[in-house]
Amino acid sequence: QVQLVESGGGLVQSGGSLRLSCATSRSILSINVMGWYRQAPGKERELVARIFSGGLINYADFVKGRFTLSRDNTKNTVFLQMNSLKPDDTAVYYCTAYLGRGSDYWGQGTQVTVSS
Repeated sequence: QVQLVESGGGLVQSGGSLRLSCATSRSILSINVMGWYRQAPGKERELVARIFSGGLINYADFVKGRFTLSRDNTKNTVFLQMNSLKPDDTAVYYCTAYLGRGSDYWGQGTQVTVSS
């Protein structure tokens, strides 16, 4: 099992930046995939970015060039640096950890609100 604790959400103006953090309760290198999803009101949850244990990173097209996912192996933490934020980025952002064999864990979510 793994516990995930997110932080860093908040209110920011359009064009601003935020950095989300997700601390895990186990070695981050033992987790197959860590990712960030988001869900806006009335919309389905969607993948934002994910990192595989080997270091490969995938981004959704709508964040390419604006968001950067990284990790600190010594702190067992992943980060999502979000720049050039837009009102459409407003959503609850969730950290996820996939351990394999269907073992999927989610954080409690952190609200990101971008004002125009």
